[in-house]
Amino acid sequence: MCEIVIDLKDIRKEFIIGKDNKIEAIRGISFCIKKGQFVAIVGRSGSGKSTLMHIMSGLCYATNGNVMINEQNITEYSEKKMAQFRNEKMGFVFQSFFLEKSFSAWENVALPLIAQKVKKKKRKNLAENALKMVHLEERANHKPSELSGGEMQRVSIARALVCNPDIIFADEPTGNLDRKNGQEIMGILKELSNQGKTVIMVTHNENDIGYCDRVIELEDGYVIRDKEL
Repeated sequence: MCEIVIDLKDIRKEFIIGKDNKIEAIRGISFCIKKGQFVAIVGRSGSGKSTLMHIMSGLCYATNGNVMINEQNITEYSEKKMAQFRNEKMGFVFQSFFLEKSFSAWENVALPLIAQKVKKKKRKNLAENALKMVHLEERANHKPSELSGGEMQRVSIARALVCNPDIIFADEPTGNLDRKNGQEIMGILKELSNQGKTVIMVTHNENDIGYCDRVIELEDGYVIRDKEL
């Protein structure tokens, strides 16, 4: 029996624009995601896919509905508790790498461990191990300016992995990369899924979808397709 990691129950999200203009970004979405699945969330700009990812990861709260992660209802969490939960259970990879320019690769990877009050020596060991997972251990002491775009994205993946999260959220992870580097990044994410990490990716890239085992397509805040590949 497959373990359910994420369970969305009738998720709705409204935004108030101006005084009286209400926009429904997400309209009653429900689905489950199993442990180890590699899920692509796709749709046109404005379809609600990034909003949905933010709700799933607790970066914003739904107007209505519940988000269950490992059978815990994160919609009931305070911002402080959610931040701690996110740091321990989730990793994030973005289109922009968000690396500190003055830090080395390993120091960037170690940043999430500071919030967990891990001592520096252990932080460095864990960061170096995470860099090995993305085949970048030889660049541990290099700063972002000394790395290629593909290498910087691998650093961001290592940072997402350093706390050993259950779930990895990737938002357009190959958007700033050429085809070759994009394929390398997708190969790493696929391997993480094969190892049991749950990977949820927002993408416009048809080639990236081919690495996934499920695609969920949104339109106007609704799920219009949910298909295993």
